[in-house]
Amino acid sequence: MKLLEGKIALITGASRGIGRGIAFKFAEHGANVAFTYLSSVEKGQELEKELAAFGIKAKGYRSDAADFKAAEELVNAVIADFGTIDVLVNNAGITRDTLLMRMSEQQWDEVINANLKSVFNLTKAVQKPMLKQRKGSIINMSSVVGVKGNAGQSNYAASKAGIIGFTKSVALELGSRNIRSNAIAPGFIETEMTGALDQKVVEGWRDSIPLKRGGTPDDVANATVFLASDMSAYITGQVMNVCGGMLT
Repeated sequence: MKLLEGKIALITGASRGIGRGIAFKFAEHGANVAFTYLSSVEKGQELEKELAAFGIKAKGYRSDAADFKAAEELVNAVIADFGTIDVLVNNAGITRDTLLMRMSEQQWDEVINANLKSVFNLTKAVQKPMLKQRKGSIINMSSVVGVKGNAGQSNYAASKAGIIGFTKSVALELGSRNIRSNAIAPGFIETEMTGALDQKVVEGWRDSIPLKRGGTPDDVANATVFLASDMSAYITGQVMNVCGGMLT
């Protein structure tokens, strides 16, 4: 059963990791996929071909979600190419981890802009077409770190906690127009980024998780498909923790 048949989705930061996993899962479920990338041009072009193999329409756009004007231009381009936007997945994000005493203003600003301002930029830009069609699903990628905090990640935690407050506020503002706004808070998800970490550290994290494993991009993607689909038609303003029980 294809849960997203015919829907048009825009996914930011989809050239790798969780975003890439979401793009594949959406295509598998019949969605037409518009996605963004920034520095990974070759990966973005390759992803476009791989998604099209599912028999859906797919197009990648090189765009900086942290740039307000670029976000507006992106949404206009997607609507011109696809007709509308039914689902927005705000996934783009970065880390600049260090203790607060060593953190520079630039490291703070870069993370807040890439992770939090980007969500404002894209949500504001898609609001108009979604209001016009009186439906839509906005899914924002937060983190368990935004719920519980983490030493050495005060900038990242602040950005992800901000996403949760923003998500709930948008849900209250747009619910009467049948536009839903939810957040997903992934825990320890194993991607190419975590593959570079010391294996003893990784094993320690796995042992601390009730399900005794790290998550996969598919674990997050499956939750995203649910929130994008009509199966979650009565769910808005919520945070879904995809963390293997880490926050229990």
